[in-house]
Amino acid sequence: MRETGILMPVSSLPSRTGVGELGRETKEFLDYLKEAGVKIWQILPLNPVGYGNSPYQPYSSCAGDEIYISMETLYEQGLLKDLPPAFLEKETHVRYDQVRAWKESYLREAFSRFEETDDYKTFAQQSWVLEYGMFRALKEKNENRCWNEWDTADKTWPEAKKEVPLEIAHEAAYQMFLQYIFFCQWMEIKKTANEKGIQIMGDVPFYVGVDSVDVWAGKDNFLLDTDGRPTFIAGVPPDYFSATGQRWGNPIYDWDYLKENGYQFWVDRIGYSSRLFDIIRIDHFRAFDTFWKIPATCPTAIEGEWIEAPGYEVIDTLLEKIPEVNLVAEDLGDLRPEVLELKEHYHFKGMKILVFSIDTSGKYAKDIFHDVKNMIIYTGTHDNDTLMEWYDALSVAAKRKVRRFLAREGIRQGSVKDRLLAYTWKSKAEYAIVPMADILGMGKEAHLNTPGTVGSPNWEWRMPDMRKMEISLKKYSRQMRQR
Repeated sequence: MRETGILMPVSSLPSRTGVGELGRETKEFLDYLKEAGVKIWQILPLNPVGYGNSPYQPYSSCAGDEIYISMETLYEQGLLKDLPPAFLEKETHVRYDQVRAWKESYLREAFSRFEETDDYKTFAQQSWVLEYGMFRALKEKNENRCWNEWDTADKTWPEAKKEVPLEIAHEAAYQMFLQYIFFCQWMEIKKTANEKGIQIMGDVPFYVGVDSVDVWAGKDNFLLDTDGRPTFIAGVPPDYFSATGQRWGNPIYDWDYLKENGYQFWVDRIGYSSRLFDIIRIDHFRAFDTFWKIPATCPTAIEGEWIEAPGYEVIDTLLEKIPEVNLVAEDLGDLRPEVLELKEHYHFKGMKILVFSIDTSGKYAKDIFHDVKNMIIYTGTHDNDTLMEWYDALSVAAKRKVRRFLAREGIRQGSVKDRLLAYTWKSKAEYAIVPMADILGMGKEAHLNTPGTVGSPNWEWRMPDMRKMEISLKKYSRQMRQR
């Protein structure tokens, strides 16, 4: 069955507090998706963002970012004495540092009023919860430096688990409380979505950040030196996005060690994600086949080599241990045939991007992926220009070719944006997923991320007006339902 989806980061949703929250406004957004006939809501990673506010450099693979906790829900639960006032409500960009600083006092107040329940105690018994709490507490003690710059006792706490001072234990308990609140609020959002017939597609990065509890508490899973610094790092060689490649800085897995331990790190990681999401998109899926291994001493990603990964063994293990898991593959870019063979072996859906699939180089524009069915078609992703940003940047001749191409496909009514969206929904692909910014017809102002760059304005786009999204979704609801 062909289905329609919307890509919208939680961070970009409207709320009273300058960033999307797991409360009333998000449930309202789900109402609009249901009314429009949308069956999939795709999000970006929800983990606590690290360097550059990138959700692909998180502090943890399991933890959720406390910035998304709904203040209104805390108030309704009696964990806040007063409902916090609105803060940066109309901002069109997420001001991460300001929002975190503003929310902190309210979250501390909620913690002071919280009484542990049996449900909380069960949640806290998960090994990752205590490890994350200690990681954040010790990170604060060490002035937020990367864990491999801490003193030896803190750096090796996961192995020794020595008793810590009371103030550190208290801070760890606070961080564990935040994770419990996040989990409860998120699971309520997921329940609401599922009751409305909407599946949530989560996003799991292939790699983890070096400054993360994943690496700190699982050093043997990665290629590190004796000080905990990566000896090799991840990235991609020079490509369309960057002449010097992309030097991500994530540590490379020690695949030999992982194999000896039954790939338990991956089982735990994907297993927990399968509780949070109905569908899991594996970002940079190609690394299950081959990955770009860069010496950590190299300042760019130019120097490196492709190394084969045990993809079949890992995925076989995941499917055996987590039979209910539903994986899709981000398989974009220049790939060797073996990557597609790996994907097809498991019948995973891959991805195609509309703005890359329409070829305007010849006399006539054509779609080079028109007949592919077992895939997800997107107008664009978080790493691409918005649909109208892409179209506006085309030459006059290329724009004319695109319009004529759409006319040959029988799509002649409406604006160029309307016709491009109609063509996307007309695709034979099993899923057609459109970023909310493209539904709204936004341009450069809604550009979410530019690969190979770090910091503002990446990851900051925010839509402060729920009404505009409702109107736009209603406008296209008939076309989306007809898929």
